[in-house]
Amino acid sequence: MELSQKQIERQDFVDNAIFELINELIPSDNEMEWNIEAIGEIRDSIQSQLVERGFCTEQDFYPFIEK
Repeated sequence: MELSQKQIERQDFVDNAIFELINELIPSDNEMEWNIEAIGEIRDSIQSQLVERGFCTEQDFYPFIEK
């Protein structure tokens, strides 16, 4: 099983939005380089908050292939 194009686009959207947010929050002219580990940690925290509060499912927030 593979992710659909729509699911891949959702993953890209979430990761890019988090990356942009990180760089907007840096209180200087510095920018963080792309770091999927940092993005993933923040993504997991956001996902946890949204899922716990009933806004979406894990799958809706960041699609994945279930094993």
